[in-house]
Amino acid sequence: MLRPDHIGVVVSAALAAGAIGVLSGCSVFSSLPFIEWPGEDRDDLDVREAAGLEDPLPWWESFDDPVLNRVVEAVLESNYDLATAVARVEQARAKARIATAARMPRIQASLGAVGFDAPTNVGLGAQLEELGLGADAFTAFGFSLPDRLDQTTYSAGADVAYEVDFWGRDRNAALSAVAQREAYHADYRAARMGVVVQTVATYVEIVDLYRQRGFAGETVEILHDWVTLAEDRYDRGVGDVRDVYALRRNLADAQASLPGLDERLADAEGRLRVLLGGHQHAGLVGTLTDSMPASTMAPAPMGVPAEALAQRPDVAAARQRLAAARFGLDARRAALLPSLSLSGSIGLQSPDTGAWFDPDQWFRNLSSNLLAPVFQGGRLRGNVALAEAELAEAAAMYGHAVAKATAEVQAALAALESNVDRLALLNSFAEEAGAEAMLQEERYASGVGDYRTFLAASQMSVGAKAARAAGERDLTYARLGLHRALGGAWSSVAAGPTPPSTAMLVRQLKLPRERAEGE
Repeated sequence: MLRPDHIGVVVSAALAAGAIGVLSGCSVFSSLPFIEWPGEDRDDLDVREAAGLEDPLPWWESFDDPVLNRVVEAVLESNYDLATAVARVEQARAKARIATAARMPRIQASLGAVGFDAPTNVGLGAQLEELGLGADAFTAFGFSLPDRLDQTTYSAGADVAYEVDFWGRDRNAALSAVAQREAYHADYRAARMGVVVQTVATYVEIVDLYRQRGFAGETVEILHDWVTLAEDRYDRGVGDVRDVYALRRNLADAQASLPGLDERLADAEGRLRVLLGGHQHAGLVGTLTDSMPASTMAPAPMGVPAEALAQRPDVAAARQRLAAARFGLDARRAALLPSLSLSGSIGLQSPDTGAWFDPDQWFRNLSSNLLAPVFQGGRLRGNVALAEAELAEAAAMYGHAVAKATAEVQAALAALESNVDRLALLNSFAEEAGAEAMLQEERYASGVGDYRTFLAASQMSVGAKAARAAGERDLTYARLGLHRALGGAWSSVAAGPTPPSTAMLVRQLKLPRERAEGE
């Protein structure tokens, strides 16, 4: 079970081990947590395509809001940022296929015809003339050379080229490309997570603005009644003009807040339209109401596994880029060693197209070359030094990603706990203020209480409701922050008893040290 006070210890130890590995020149990868390297056994290269780009855990459905679900689904369908991230994944997949193809033999089919037509008194014929072996020299033997040579040769065959990957240069280059592909896949998941979190946050903001505008309208009505009552008391000579002016200022302030709320609402709705891809699903914005997601204090998944940080897409991307840097370094080192290349061609040749398939007309050409780098001005060793620096950078970035994830989880847990406690207090205050308003309304209706006391209690009740609504919004933001910190859904809700509330979730995450160590 992941606890805030244990996360830092685990991560610090892992990062220390990783740093020692980098500085000593050894393999850093076995020392870092959550490492699963593609093709680590080096016997085979896993170049299978990713199953897809969809998150199997739609964590936003835990808010139990059908409208929110429709909005998120529409955003995932038409958001431009996600379309860009998908295109980058496809580019990385193509690069991985290109790098993998370098390990395979290259075979090309050939079909050609070569025609030769030249006079015999040039080239070799001219040299024979100089040696006294011209056309007249063969007349004594009863034959003569033709004036021209004319020949056409037809051929069909296959050309083959292959470089033997003795030192694993191409294999490591392919593994590096595969790791880069998986890193871009993780980048897509990070972009998807960010877009969904931004969508949910904007949705909650719009819902909260609708609610706050409603509370502001109620406050304006109550203050208007206050002003009317104060003016009536002043006209009857039993009130103070200063009370009238003060209440008018309060009413003007409350009325002035309404345009500001409308402006903020228009801005939030505009941002949601951008997330929805512009006009494609813009009609969804008009379906939003002042109903906050029902699960603000309701079902939440139980527990957080210790591997939670591994599912964060930014950690996964940094991990894969670390693997890519390692394989890239091995490929650069292999380039310092000799390489063996094989090439050849095989097929059929004939001066007559009708004899193409005559087995006696076959031909072959085979060649091999062993090349060893001797002097290239330090280019190859410079590439190795560059790869070593890139590996050190990738290791540092991975450590930073894990440390950042740890800090964000700790902060998200603390924010969730504090907002649970705050909302409990606001809820209690709102209930008491509502009960007081109902009591004063009954007293006024029965003639026991006065209207001013009733208005004051009503205004306090509206203010308490608005504060509670803001507390519910903040708790929703805090829960959203925990989803983001843990990379989405931290566990699935098991079938059976009703899942615990958010408050219970916080209590479960803050296990006593004795119980956590015993487990």
